[in-house]
Formats: sequence, C-alpha cells, structure tokens
Amino acid sequence: MTASAPSGLPGQTTFVVGHKNPDADAICSAIAYAAYKEARGEKGFMAARCGNSNARIDTILARFRQPLPYYLTDVSPRVRDMMATEVISVSETATCAEALEIIDRHHIRVLPVTSADRVVVGVVSLSALGGVFIPRVSDPRTMRQVTTSLAHITRALHARPLHLVGEEKIEQLFVRLGTMDIRSFWSVSIRESIPASQAIIIVGDRRDIQHRAIELGIRALVITSDLAVDDDTLALARAKGVSLIVSPYDSATTSWVVRTASTIEHIIERDVATLSADTRIADVRKKFSSGTIHAYPVTSDNGTLIGFLTKTDVLKPPPVRLVLVDHNELTQAVPGAEEVTIVEIIDHHRLGAVQTAQPILFINEPVGSTCTIVADLFRRDGLQPSPSIAGIMMSGLISDTLHLNGPTATGKDAILLAWLSEIAGVASKQLADEIFNSGSVILASPPEKVVRSDFKIYEEEGLRFAVSQVEELGFGNFWQHAKPITEAVADLREDERLFFAALLITDINTQNSLLIVKGDPELIRRITYPHVEQNEIFDLPGIVSRKKQLIPYLTGLVKEMAAEGVLPTSRSAAPFRKRR
Repeated sequence: MTASAPSGLPGQTTFVVGHKNPDADAICSAIAYAAYKEARGEKGFMAARCGNSNARIDTILARFRQPLPYYLTDVSPRVRDMMATEVISVSETATCAEALEIIDRHHIRVLPVTSADRVVVGVVSLSALGGVFIPRVSDPRTMRQVTTSLAHITRALHARPLHLVGEEKIEQLFVRLGTMDIRSFWSVSIRESIPASQAIIIVGDRRDIQHRAIELGIRALVITSDLAVDDDTLALARAKGVSLIVSPYDSATTSWVVRTASTIEHIIERDVATLSADTRIADVRKKFSSGTIHAYPVTSDNGTLIGFLTKTDVLKPPPVRLVLVDHNELTQAVPGAEEVTIVEIIDHHRLGAVQTAQPILFINEPVGSTCTIVADLFRRDGLQPSPSIAGIMMSGLISDTLHLNGPTATGKDAILLAWLSEIAGVASKQLADEIFNSGSVILASPPEKVVRSDFKIYEEEGLRFAVSQVEELGFGNFWQHAKPITEAVADLREDERLFFAALLITDINTQNSLLIVKGDPELIRRITYPHVEQNEIFDLPGIVSRKKQLIPYLTGLVKEMAAEGVLPTSRSAAPFRKRR
C-alpha cells in the first residue's frame, strides 16, 4: 500500500493505524476508533495496521466477527498520488500555434509530446515556443524561416484555400511581405537568396506583385484582409502550380500567424527525464530542487504517458491522512508517516517526538490501554458501541492490562471494562481466558518473528534501542527455545543498527518476566536484576509492563551513562543514532 486509498474507497480516506508489529490494543483501538468516528457521523475513517497479525489478534477478531484491518506497508506519497492523470499532449507534427493554444487554455508551462500510440517522445516548453517568435535582428533570414506545410498554414490562419498544391508536405519555407514597390520588392528577394520555390509571399491588393510572384513560381501566395481574388489571378496561379490562400487577417497579423504554423519538431526537447508512478514524492522534490526542470511526464513500463507532475503539484498537501493510535512516536509509525498529514493522536504512552504542521487533536491519558480512551469517548458522547465493537474494546483493554492485573491498570480501566462487558454480553474473565489461551507466540513463530512480534524502537540521549515483548502462560516454551531466541535478539540489534535490543518474556500467570538484552557491554553491566544462567538473560520478578516499568528503568541507565560520560562517542555511536 502506498499513499493511494484502496480501490473503491474515497480519496479522502483517513487511516486509523497503530504502531509497527501491532499488539492487540493497537489493532482493537484502530477498529474501535474508526467505529467511533462513524458513530459521530464523520465519514472516511478506516481502520488499518502496519504489521502482521498474530494468534491472539486472530482469536479476538474471529470472536467478534471483525475483519483484519487494511494493511499499510508505506504511506510515503508517490507520484501517482500527486500527478495529473487527465494529461493533454500533442503529436510531433503539431504546430506551434496548436501547442500555444493548448498551453494558454490549460495554464501550463510544459506540454508532453507523444507518438501515435501515446509513447512519450519529449516535451515542448513555453520558453522554447517563445524562442520561435523572438526577433533575431542579427539573422533576419531565420526570422522569416518556417518549417511547416501549407495545410498547417491554412488551418492556423482559418484561411480560404483557393488552390493548394502538395499541401500536406512538411517543408522549409521563407515568409516575405509584398508591401513595397515591385522593383524594390524583387531586388530585396534576390539579395536575400530566397529561392522562389521556398517563398511564401504575403500581400494585400497589390495585383502587380501578386502576378509577378506567381510568374516567378513561388511556393504560395497569401492574400490578406479577406480580399477578393479576380479570375485572372486564380487562373494564373493554377497554370503556374502556385498555391493561393486568402487570409482573414491583415498583413502583419497574417505574417505572425504563419510563423506559428511552424511544426514543433525542431523545438521538442527529446532527451527528457520521465518518472514512474511509484516514485516517492520526497525523491522527486530533490530532483526539482537540484535542477531547472519544472515538470516530468509520468510513464508506464512501456513508456506510455499516464500522467504529468509539475513542481506545483509536489507543493500540495499529501492526500493521505493518519490518526495514530496506541503510540505517538514516528519511530514506531508506519513508514512514510512523517511525509503525510497526521490529524489526530490517541495514546496512553509517554510523549515522543512527533511534530505536526498544524494543531491536532491529541488525547494522551495515563490509563492501561488505548481502548480504554476510545471507550470513554463513546460514553462521554452518549454513544453506545455495537456489541461486537464493545467486545473488541474489551479485548484490547484486557490484553494490555493483563485483565486489570498489570501495573498500568487504573480504576478507569475497571469501570469501562464493566461498561463494555454489559454491552457486549460477555464476562471479562471468560474473554480473558480465551485471549490468553489463544496460542503461544514462541511456539507459533520462528525466533526472528518472535523478537519482532511486539517490537518498538525508542530513542534516548540520541541513541536508538528496541524492546520487544511476548506474553506466555509460563516460561516452559521459552526455555525450550532460549538459545535461538537469544541469537535472534542479537541479530535484531545488528539488523536495526541499535545501541541495544531487548526482549521481555512475561508470564501472565505469575506476573513475572525474563529479560534478554544484547548490546553495549557497559549498559548490560549496569543492569541490577539477577542473571539467569548466561546469555544476558535476567530475572525480573513483578515486572510485566514494558511501558511503565521496563522502559523507565532502561532509559534511566542510558541517562546515567550519559551523565558519567561513558556513552559511545559521536563517531562510534553513529550506527546507533537516528538515520536521517
């Protein structure tokens, strides 16, 4: 999924999405908040996720007949989201007049040029077209030159063709005005070495010049101001094979319009860069800022024109809007979140470093789950969720608070759990048993997925670290797979270039945890909890909350190292710092 809304959805869809590697509360609160918005009559909100499901989430969704939220892999705006799709183009044989008319009508500066099968062959710019008509007094011959056909000239002038010979032939012609005495007129023509067969003479009612020009065998005679042409002149033109055209404009205007009838072939910029519809807008901005190009054709794999992107287009607000639930840190958000519009944040974790372009709705409460906050919004607004949505919120609340037994649980969680239980018609103890017996993450997943099943990256003192958490009924499954899981934590640290990586394994029954830490030796040395065997595994009795218990402890160790000046130097810490 890129920035575009899924097929069939309105373009203004706002995705309600939790953190990477979502847990039950992230998924359930996204579903519930989208339902809350719909209950308020606000359209276009859709529950989404930016990670895979797991056995617990699947059990919850199946229990309350809810589909898995839409999967977002990356919301970075792409060219397809910002480009114009109804693109006007011209063929290689178009005239400057036709190109100018299109540019003026559509208020554009660059016009794509395509072949008969819509393959891009180049572009024509307004500046290039302007160059055709700028006088070059140092070379008057080129000022008269026009490469076109008589058919193009006739069309550009809206003229009456009285006699045309070879009108479709594209050729190089030279324009002359027959406004002087016939003797002076012809001497100038001879001096400029313009062959009669390439001359277009523009003249009013000067019959002497009309006949003399025809007798010399010029390519075409254009009579201006819609003047009548006598039979003798027409007969002479037919006899000599000279094309005869009557223009509705005066001589000066006719001369200018004839020059616009020149084909664009010689001013097409053929060595033009194109874009793929999947190119990130962030990359295109770099292209625009580093060069003089103002627009790019967008092509399919076979070179067919499918869109057009201008510098103005990339300045528009991105089409994707996000509501972040169950987190407020960009390091945990769907990739590309920093490039789109975040309109709301609903969370119960510590404040992270999210910056927005304008004020937003930000609800952050010290309760046990984000589902608690959403349930409270329903209740405060006098809205009653459906039984299935109430069950979804119960599930997120139970999962995140360990059925009110965790240290993050509050009185408000208990009150709202009871309210939801009545609406859903489900006893909370029964639901908790279903959720916590829904399967072991350790048995259901390979070690590399276990350490990423509920994985969050944090930042402290400019250094990045990660803490994952899995919840099990007892530690038996863990000890059977302790070695490969410990190795997977080390691999995670290496892959993500972290200061350290940790995995918290929590026993729901005893409310105790084990902690694996891989990373900086000095930090590991400072951990005061008792070791369990080797391999940097620690026993954490009474620790079940990553948010409220473990993260404050670990960040305290990092701050302590910073105060003592024993953190890695800026150069040695470079791999662990946030990549920009």
